[in-house]
Amino acid sequence: PEATIAPMYLDGLSFLDDERETWRPFEALADLPDAALERPVEAAHGWSGRDLMIHLAMWLEIALAGAKELAVAEESPTLRRADADWDAKGDAMNDELAAAWADLPLDEIRTRFRTLPGELRGYLTVVPESRWLKNAEAFRWLSEETIDHYAGHEGDLAAILAASR
Repeated sequence: PEATIAPMYLDGLSFLDDERETWRPFEALADLPDAALERPVEAAHGWSGRDLMIHLAMWLEIALAGAKELAVAEESPTLRRADADWDAKGDAMNDELAAAWADLPLDEIRTRFRTLPGELRGYLTVVPESRWLKNAEAFRWLSEETIDHYAGHEGDLAAILAASR
């Protein structure tokens, strides 16, 4: 297997530009008709577009909470707690987080899905880079929940979009 080398960022804006471009294809989900978003797609692990939107947005919401903490402090208890929860629960954590969103109306999910990435980017522009970009643990976390996470769901996105045609 080929080894992949993660890009090294010398400034936050370069990371934020890459994050924005990597997110852009996912924006198409929010424009799908309700029926297409509710339909499970076998090629996307049985997820619907709604499921994928919730999954990505719920992790972005945690990242945003962490960024807000990093804007005013050296460390983020939210990011530390999320890591500890993941270590303890693994994929069951995804189920717990998704359950908290399960009863939300689709319009609310769309709104959060559309706004959370921009809010996160906005906060990261004011967080000192020493607290996220140059802090290995915080950067790992933020990268895993943005660029790396999106890449891990590109196939799901493609399958959901193809099924909606």
